[in-house]
Amino acid sequence: MPWEKSFDEEVAVSKAMDVFWQKGFEPASIADLIAETGITRGSLYNAFGGKEQLFIRALQKYDQEYRCAMLTELEALDDPMLTLRKFFDGIVADTLADPLKKGCFLINTSSDLAIHGEAVNQIVRDGLRELESFFSRNIKQAQARKELPLSLDPEASAKGLLSMVVAIRVLGRGMLDAAALNTLAAQAMRLLH
Repeated sequence: MPWEKSFDEEVAVSKAMDVFWQKGFEPASIADLIAETGITRGSLYNAFGGKEQLFIRALQKYDQEYRCAMLTELEALDDPMLTLRKFFDGIVADTLADPLKKGCFLINTSSDLAIHGEAVNQIVRDGLRELESFFSRNIKQAQARKELPLSLDPEASAKGLLSMVVAIRVLGRGMLDAAALNTLAAQAMRLLH
């Protein structure tokens, strides 16, 4: 008799995402995943193939629902300086609103790339590269509107902004308070002038 799935796969991926996001890949045990998703070990392996494959699905879900959704919403503003300001204000607000201090799942994973296979590494590289491109595009649009000086190098500035995102997300997990995080966000915007 073939195996029949008796649970909603997307709900299970969402719950697994929460476990991986809070604990990380290695510290999250199969027992943690089973307890959170409510599915059996056999069902987990039958549906997803294993912990690494479930992690990939969870990371992809996070990337789509958080990073991609946020950038799509911000790009619709059609005001590059407001877009950049709202981006940094938003990540500070998200960081401060998270009682579990989980940070950014994508950035958290970037610090553990050596333990993952190529699929995870590609998701992280693509996500961070797209974030850098988002910054570069908005800088170029602001330059075209004469809101930023043409002497500013969009690619180098985008890398600087990406490093500020990493700083806010990593240090916001417990190292810095609200005032310090807001200072970092303001400093990110000052990099552009």
